[in-house]
Amino acid sequence: MNVRGVDGRVSRGNRSWRADRLDPDRSLGLRLTLAAVAAFLVLVPFALLALLVLGSWPPLFRLDATITDTLHRYALAHPAWVRAMSLWTDVFAPNPLRVAAALVAAWLLYRRAPRLAVWVVTTMTVGGLLGGLLKLLVGRHRPDLLEPVARAAGYSFPSGHALNATLAAGVLLLVFLPYARNRRGLRWALWTGAVLIAVVTGLSRIALGVHWTSDVVGGWLLGAAVVAATTAAFTTWRTRTGQRPVRTVREGVEPELAEPDPHA
Repeated sequence: MNVRGVDGRVSRGNRSWRADRLDPDRSLGLRLTLAAVAAFLVLVPFALLALLVLGSWPPLFRLDATITDTLHRYALAHPAWVRAMSLWTDVFAPNPLRVAAALVAAWLLYRRAPRLAVWVVTTMTVGGLLGGLLKLLVGRHRPDLLEPVARAAGYSFPSGHALNATLAAGVLLLVFLPYARNRRGLRWALWTGAVLIAVVTGLSRIALGVHWTSDVVGGWLLGAAVVAATTAAFTTWRTRTGQRPVRTVREGVEPELAEPDPHA
């Protein structure tokens, strides 16, 4: 119901998100719509990829096999490459990244930003649980090579390393972006570091022959979808509690964190 105020303006009253979803004057509804569309656009290719894996689509299998064979031949001929990839995959394995995220959450509690700490833990936990569940549901086996240069246990799709690297990279990026708000060089460095962590960690699993390429792409997509969804939820909560909207890719999820007192 529209209500005319004392200044002559017409108020829309307490309308639902559905009614305000495309109204530029109602930022919450518009932001929720954009967040839902973004999450959908990320989840669609992941769901399609998962269906192709489940259906053992021949073109996808051939592509995976070709890339794995090519990289495996290169790995057999270059032991230094194998050592470098093994070191990277161990440093940025899921458990070390979870420890790093837990330390960041503890630091956020010290900085009196408990809701942001909860967001970090929730993002890592939800993503990890989804990845483990999907591995069991899909039940895809890892590459079986005659002369393996590395070994890994468990099912293959999606890649846990690629998934958790994407989750951790997204979380760390969005937490620390407030400190680079007015420093373009630092902001680019943070973005570059986040992309390298996610991309190189995923590629290391293909290079070592313990994952198919589609496993790694699936891990990247699922990780990006989880980060997008939890970020949308957090920024929506900010708006509903009266805090100003944020430009996430420039300011992170809580710009006030860079102030001496996050609650100042």
